[in-house]
Amino acid sequence: MPEENLSAGADKAKEEKTEKIEETKKSDSPAGADKAKEGPKGEDKVEVKKKKGKKGKKVVTKGRVYIMATYNNTIVSYTDENGNLLNQSSAGHHGFKGPKKATPYAAGVIVKESCEVVKSYGLKDIDVFIKGIGSGRDGALRALNAAGFNINSIKDRTPIPHNGCRPKKQRRV
Repeated sequence: MPEENLSAGADKAKEEKTEKIEETKKSDSPAGADKAKEGPKGEDKVEVKKKKGKKGKKVVTKGRVYIMATYNNTIVSYTDENGNLLNQSSAGHHGFKGPKKATPYAAGVIVKESCEVVKSYGLKDIDVFIKGIGSGRDGALRALNAAGFNINSIKDRTPIPHNGCRPKKQRRV
């Protein structure tokens, strides 16, 4: 019995939808398109067309490049002086999978392809911040130099432990 009630309710909803579609098809004139339509709860809705204006790209001449090179991946982020992200790219984003993501070649490809996007902002002078000990750090830095950027400074931000964690207890033999 409850199944029949549910299917009857679904049939009524379908009929209401088809009626609304037929009503909209009948009003082919442009004057009919501007009229208010009734919503599902009897509310009046008016269709408004929004004009999309052209928003100019911001021009950034100085910026920062953050390179994070881990054992498994290399991630490159371009920001402006305030730290607002302009572009970010990683080896996985460019189609590298598995152990190929951490290679110097993959890092070079990441930088080359993301440089094209960032140069549209007008970026010329950069400060480079490198973090991590992966093999992609040198490849990314060489690719940045080859891309034609004026590198002002290179800073290594790799975290170094000062005495680090407590060592394991000594083994007794």
